[in-house]
Amino acid sequence: MRKIFILITLATISLLSCKSQEEKEAEKAEKEKKKISKRNTWINKSNSYSDLFLDSMNVEKFIADRQVPDSISNRMRSFYNARNYQFGWFNSKGFTEQAYGFWNLYDHYVTYSADSSLLDKPFQKKMNALMEDEFSVGNNGSSVRETELMMTVNFLRYSLANFADGYVKRKELERFVPFTKRDPMEWADSLLNKKHKDNKYFEDINPEYAKLKEQLNKYFQIAQNGGWPLPGSAKLPIKKGQSTDAVLAIKKHLQLTGDLPGNDTTKVFDDAMENGIKSYQERYGYTPTGIVNADLLKHLNVPATERVKQLLLNLDRMRWMPSQPKGKLIVINIPEYKLHALEDGKEVFDMEVVVGKVGHHTSMFTGTLNQVVFSPHWNVPPSIVKDEILPAMEKNPNYLAENNMEIVETTGELPTIRQLPGEKNALGKVKFLFPNSFNIYLHDTPSKSLFSRDKRAFSHGCIRVSEPSKLASYLLEDEGSWDDDRIFEAMNAGTEKFVKLKDPAEVFITYYTAWVDERGRLNFREDIYGMDKEVAGRMFTKI
Repeated sequence: MRKIFILITLATISLLSCKSQEEKEAEKAEKEKKKISKRNTWINKSNSYSDLFLDSMNVEKFIADRQVPDSISNRMRSFYNARNYQFGWFNSKGFTEQAYGFWNLYDHYVTYSADSSLLDKPFQKKMNALMEDEFSVGNNGSSVRETELMMTVNFLRYSLANFADGYVKRKELERFVPFTKRDPMEWADSLLNKKHKDNKYFEDINPEYAKLKEQLNKYFQIAQNGGWPLPGSAKLPIKKGQSTDAVLAIKKHLQLTGDLPGNDTTKVFDDAMENGIKSYQERYGYTPTGIVNADLLKHLNVPATERVKQLLLNLDRMRWMPSQPKGKLIVINIPEYKLHALEDGKEVFDMEVVVGKVGHHTSMFTGTLNQVVFSPHWNVPPSIVKDEILPAMEKNPNYLAENNMEIVETTGELPTIRQLPGEKNALGKVKFLFPNSFNIYLHDTPSKSLFSRDKRAFSHGCIRVSEPSKLASYLLEDEGSWDDDRIFEAMNAGTEKFVKLKDPAEVFITYYTAWVDERGRLNFREDIYGMDKEVAGRMFTKI
């Protein structure tokens, strides 16, 4: 009898083990379904981040047509349920800032990592073309939906490839892309005081994020305690020796921000306050004169809650930057008008740059600087040929000769025009190439006077550098016999020469209007392209 019982038990165990794999798969699928966020019907067009919404059936049809695996499809359902099927990557004006940020991160990852599993060359080509054209939604309904859903698929695939299992929970992942307007003070409180693994992840891979988050805590506390007094429309200029109510308000502001030590409550503008103003001016990108003028007064009249918003916006931008690579790195921060050269994460030098003026925005992206071109030709962009050169040629038949230009080709609607190497060349004596879909590069310029200005948004989109020979020397220092004399000779040869770098340098172009510098000081800059204003209008409730 005992033998029969043992045999029956063994048979039962055997039967159970045969079913276990199927049961495990079914249980896993059931668990995955349970993890799907419930649809957040509270979100609508009045409080949503984007003003575009999907039909849930479009998502299901996409999943079925594309045969999206369960590991992604259930996460897609959860992602869109959490945002009530609001678009994640578009609004009615086109791509959101988060779309540009993620695509830059994704494109950098699949291009430079050893992981080829995420490579989708046709979609990469499509996205780069769309972003170059500043793609508008218009009447492209089905195309926009397709692009939106493919972006989400790639976002989820990227997340699964880069986040260890369980490190960033699904609901935390869904918050990476804003889906509703929020009170900025509540948002800051949540970021600072609630434990989210995604915050720890960003702090680990990006030290700049961690530093800025510390400053958010400081400014959040200031705002919670009533902020700083505003000097209002004070009589200008305000300088040392004066005694006014505005002086007292400014002193309190400088004490709270740490620019002025002590607790002086007098109305006298003294030496200590002059030093405090100079510190404040440096942190805001102005020449430190120690005098309060109209530009500085405008900043002093910004409430602390607005600075909290600005810090939150820039923390969100930093989430989408790749981790800093080893070796040479060039970082250009557009609102700062500066280039920083780093070696293994440590700054070697910086220099002033001129960036694109409004209407010719220098884009935000990453790339690899792999060529230095001495005595370059300038191939004039078609837009400049149409809008500037052809009208000038009509007024002056000798315009091309006077500006050392020539027509290369006349086929098509516009002639192809280039400027020859020389003193008048718009690119100066050297340019630095990092291939990208925006056709942006770094270059010298014959217009040196612009570098002395505090605000330097004048170019057509490319970036002019103030010390081109210094940058060339830095990039070529490990490239053999490229000493200063040879670089000078090549820059002045009058014959175009391409030098391919054996060890290319990564380039990060950023748009940070708030960041912590190498001295640990919080910097603020003007929102020169209006990007803060655009995103804040979608991200925050009014307070």
